[in-house]
Amino acid sequence: MDAREKIKPDKQSFTERAGTFIFTNCIFAFIGRVLFFSAALSINGFAQTPETPVAPIEQQLEASTENNEDAETEDDSFLQSMHQFLKHPLNLNTVDISTLEELAFFSPLQIRSLVNYRNLFGNFLSIYELQAVPGFDLQFIARIRPFITVSIAQSLVSSIHDRLTGGTSTMLARVSMVLEKQKGFTTDRSTTSNFYPGSRQRLYMRYQYRLKNLLQYGVVGEKDAGEQFFKGAQKNGFDFYSAHLFVRNIGIIKSLAIGDFTVNLGQGLIQWQSLAFKKSTEVTNIKRQLAVLRPYNSAGEINFHRGIGITLAKNNMEVTLFASYKGMDANIVLDTLNNDDYISSLQTSGLHRTKSETSDKGVQRQFAVGSNIAYNAGSFHFGVNAVQYRFALPIHKRADPYNLFALSGKNFGNYSADYSYGYKNLHFFGEAAITNHFYKAFVNGLIISADAKTDVSLLYRNISKSYQSLYSNAFTENTSPNNEKGLYIGITTKPNTAWRIDAYVDLYKFPWLRYLVDAASAGSDYMMQATYKPNKQLEGYIRYRWESKSKNDHSDELTLSAVVPKARQNFRSHFSYKLNNALTLRSRVEMIWFDKKGEGAQKGFLTFADFIIKPLMKKYSGSCRLQYFETDGYDSRLYAYENDVLYGFSIPVFYDKGYRYYLNFNYAVSSKLELWFRWAQTIYNGKTIIGTGLDAIAGNKRTEVKIQVRYGW
Repeated sequence: MDAREKIKPDKQSFTERAGTFIFTNCIFAFIGRVLFFSAALSINGFAQTPETPVAPIEQQLEASTENNEDAETEDDSFLQSMHQFLKHPLNLNTVDISTLEELAFFSPLQIRSLVNYRNLFGNFLSIYELQAVPGFDLQFIARIRPFITVSIAQSLVSSIHDRLTGGTSTMLARVSMVLEKQKGFTTDRSTTSNFYPGSRQRLYMRYQYRLKNLLQYGVVGEKDAGEQFFKGAQKNGFDFYSAHLFVRNIGIIKSLAIGDFTVNLGQGLIQWQSLAFKKSTEVTNIKRQLAVLRPYNSAGEINFHRGIGITLAKNNMEVTLFASYKGMDANIVLDTLNNDDYISSLQTSGLHRTKSETSDKGVQRQFAVGSNIAYNAGSFHFGVNAVQYRFALPIHKRADPYNLFALSGKNFGNYSADYSYGYKNLHFFGEAAITNHFYKAFVNGLIISADAKTDVSLLYRNISKSYQSLYSNAFTENTSPNNEKGLYIGITTKPNTAWRIDAYVDLYKFPWLRYLVDAASAGSDYMMQATYKPNKQLEGYIRYRWESKSKNDHSDELTLSAVVPKARQNFRSHFSYKLNNALTLRSRVEMIWFDKKGEGAQKGFLTFADFIIKPLMKKYSGSCRLQYFETDGYDSRLYAYENDVLYGFSIPVFYDKGYRYYLNFNYAVSSKLELWFRWAQTIYNGKTIIGTGLDAIAGNKRTEVKIQVRYGW
């Protein structure tokens, strides 16, 4: 059965199922209380440790997976940066604007306020002085506290020898697999060519050398489950290799990238290859703000350039130039009659297991060049951006109506101007872009600090149905900026030190057809979340979200489907309690209603309990989760962020009915060597097959195991 096929509700009413849910949650609560008191009796005496503020990051990653059609990002550079800042906190007396932007917690208003305060009063004498900076309250200071420090400014490492010898090297290896055999590994290979020829393990290796934020280089190798290793189609070992060299601050050279790197321009209309968030509970986090060039050393095989890039900076001017040449996975159509081969679609999975997937690997060649010229003077910024592509084979997509304005041909270009200006408690920003055919796109935003307790954000986008771009990621409802008009308004207020309320409304419309939507359509999205954090030990929030989006109705019965609005309502309660300096308890209850009054009505709920132990002065740490979920089908699916090994995370999509649990364990063998182990299993009620196609598993259980080793010197 297809994963997206609706599942017929059983005879049990939702009220009865809700009763089952409440009973199950009570069991989790009872287990939690038993562990609570057991831990209270056995764990004590540990000194307090700074707690990493991961809750906002988890919620943003959950929202990102949902917005990107359930596709989890493989770009872990964001988590790498957070870990780097934990190990080497930013010195507030020397940190520059671009590094503060990379930390991601700071809004444009807070960055400008911090820099203005430092320029006016000189170096910070203590972390506690942050309370005097406008826009910095105790909650925000507690959030950034693990990543910052205040110390006497030290001279930068200038010689090449010091840069090459004064840093740290790390080697990371990871192996993971699904224990149950999937159909692709059990198929009779004598009767078909459609099977997985490689091993069931997914392998990942990364070496990296890094000296603060000044120099880093490394190499990455990755093999997915089913791909061959040192044989067959992958005779060179890993299916995917990535290497990079990245240098900062050498005279007028602000950044130099050789090998694999990412490019981030403006507000993401023409290019944004690094991880960027859209709508989430961080309602004022609407501006894209990162350095133009960044090193790339992740396992994702799509969103990066391969070549060379350089940023030169002098006084108020910055100039960035880059060039890239790499292969792209694509479906090729061979026209033997006219000798005019073409590409029907670009592939983004990065999987090369079966013969058909392997035949698509790197068949399209892409040459890209681009530039950015920026002027920065105080709170004013203006930049001009350009990206030009040339393909070896022309792109001609299938002649479906929604593809009428799709990217086509062998040459393609995007050009834009981006701008921002801050004045007192206002920050205005935006980007205006065109393609080489003069199709237009606009994004304009405003962030306002209404008073010490309230911030407001507004963002308007107007993107032509003909506008197309590659590697872009603007603040839009669509996955990529195309065929959309919308207005977003967000507000966050802190009535007192314990409470925070976040809310947004987003109204949008799509002037042209979309995939599985056979007419122009519109939608609306409303969210409100109240967070309560009275002290360092307890934090909880409740959230309500309502979204209405149009989609095809009865698409299998009519040639041209009727397009009707489908509403989706979601309620979540979540709490976290730090029992002591070693043990944290977390729990969530979530319910969803899809198309509540329509023919395709579905309901669902999910609940889990987490136990996280991180004792100080011990070599071990770990976490576990017990979870129950039940939904009527894919349209009532739910998401839940899961703790994982270092630099890893998982956000599974839950539908149908079942249980899930996982265990994570970390052990530091020495100051240089660390080990991680993860076991996760999902048990579905009443299922005999899990998944579809070659990924199908006979049975009702799916078990994932992961082992990771990290050695540093």
